[in-house]
Amino acid sequence: MKQSSYINIARDAIRNPVLRKALFGLQDRFGKGTAKGYLELPEGPELRLLAHDIRRQTIENLDDLLALLAANVRNNGGHVHFALDAETAVRHCLDIAAQHDVRMAVKGKSMLTEEIGLNPALESAGVEVVETDLGEYIIQLAGENPSHIIAPAIHKTRQEISSLFSEKLGIPKTDDIPTLTLAARKALRKKFLQADMGISGCNLACAETGHVTTVSNEGNIRMTTTLPKVYVAFMGMERIVADLRDHQILFRLLSLGAAAQKIGGYVSYLGGPGKDTLSAGPREFHLIIVDNGRSRILADPEFREMLYCLRCGGCLNVCPVYGEIGGHAYASAYSGPVGAVVTPLLRGINRFADLCQGETLCGACMDACPVNIDLPRMLLLLRNKLAEGDHQWDVHVKNPLEQFIFGMWSHLVQHPLLYDVALRLARMGQTLVPKHGQMISRLPFAEGWTRSRDLKKIADQRFIHRYRSLAGRQPHD
Repeated sequence: MKQSSYINIARDAIRNPVLRKALFGLQDRFGKGTAKGYLELPEGPELRLLAHDIRRQTIENLDDLLALLAANVRNNGGHVHFALDAETAVRHCLDIAAQHDVRMAVKGKSMLTEEIGLNPALESAGVEVVETDLGEYIIQLAGENPSHIIAPAIHKTRQEISSLFSEKLGIPKTDDIPTLTLAARKALRKKFLQADMGISGCNLACAETGHVTTVSNEGNIRMTTTLPKVYVAFMGMERIVADLRDHQILFRLLSLGAAAQKIGGYVSYLGGPGKDTLSAGPREFHLIIVDNGRSRILADPEFREMLYCLRCGGCLNVCPVYGEIGGHAYASAYSGPVGAVVTPLLRGINRFADLCQGETLCGACMDACPVNIDLPRMLLLLRNKLAEGDHQWDVHVKNPLEQFIFGMWSHLVQHPLLYDVALRLARMGQTLVPKHGQMISRLPFAEGWTRSRDLKKIADQRFIHRYRSLAGRQPHD
């Protein structure tokens, strides 16, 4: 990811009043609602701390739990495929599609399939893929990427959607939301009935029972997972719980973090293919468990906490940076604070360096996280690796000049005489730089920082000298 891409997309978003109004409305509703919901939990807000501990124990025993989950899914009549990387995960799905002569697939909203690039691969193989979540369906018709984990089309106005539906679905232009929703419902209903394969993500999987759980507020995932003859679920390997007790705690908190709901509108427990005695349900169920860089995170004690994430999007609903720039600047399936940590870890810290450096470290994300993940700590850790380099993560120093300058600064502040000489030289040098009144308006080697802010001039007298003078003592070093 080029720095200019992040900066330019973010700058354009900041200048988009429609987008910023939409983001403010989303954060005002969900962010405040989630905070209130945590306070009203019967167990109290401390439930988030319990959830954090549950996730810690789960990740520490991930290998055993995945083995148990796979065994129970197979006992239920399903098939399990493990994929080390995105290419293998996609290939598993393509093989299943080819085996069943799939020509059309309907798909529930899944960030993991966005991460691995499933849709383009299926389309290249001659399989029509239709997103069934309304927001995802809108951006698929528009040929765009999602900008929020749970509200992928938040950046689109109803007028834009009206024009899009008029062009793609052949309906008259209208700003009436129920009419637009009905048009999408009619179009999607035909796809549900024609589809050979249903695809979804997995919010959580229960090792104890061998089922996966999905949630939506539209009911589309239930249609996706029951009508087609083949159902394929994609699961990040960390999206697992040990038993139903842990499951109910985490699912309640996930719903609160995502949309300030006590529980999602449509929760589905999917445990295998439909029985022969039943008229409904898929004839085959496949679970594809994806690594794609997660083992590397698991192996690092400093970043392992990132695997506790439920991908609820709660941190996006409070993040002041996301609230200004939206999701597209992150150039990833994952945006906001979660994206600023997980995307560099999965796809390269240097490549996505701007993400962690663009966050404010205000801590709102941690307050909103249903499992109390310390995202600010990991954002700082990523910045440290970019400043110092890290062989384990293949990180090279992002800005050697900056590293040299701060190294010199560290040396100066440890040697008072040199520090005093440097200040005197800087005091003389500041007469040569542009000023705005009594403020420095542009500074060499720091033009990016001074482009939107001014600096105070260096004082005529050092603080310690002034303090000693006021205390009636002569300054000395």
